[in-house]
Amino acid sequence: MRRAAPLLVMALLLTGLVLPVAALEVGQKAPDFTLSAPGGKKVNLSDLTAKGPVVIFTFIQAFTGT
Repeated sequence: MRRAAPLLVMALLLTGLVLPVAALEVGQKAPDFTLSAPGGKKVNLSDLTAKGPVVIFTFIQAFTGT
């Protein structure tokens, strides 16, 4: 139980430091972000949008048991 206490405190501190983010409205531009790509490369949204329009689609349940 002693090991769990510092982890719990850290988790509570980190969640307190995360600011709420408002959802984007239709037509609103997404803020720039960076993701890891295969091969350890980094991909920036701004680099992709410089080449043309970008569509971001997620598969929320793609890797779940449901």
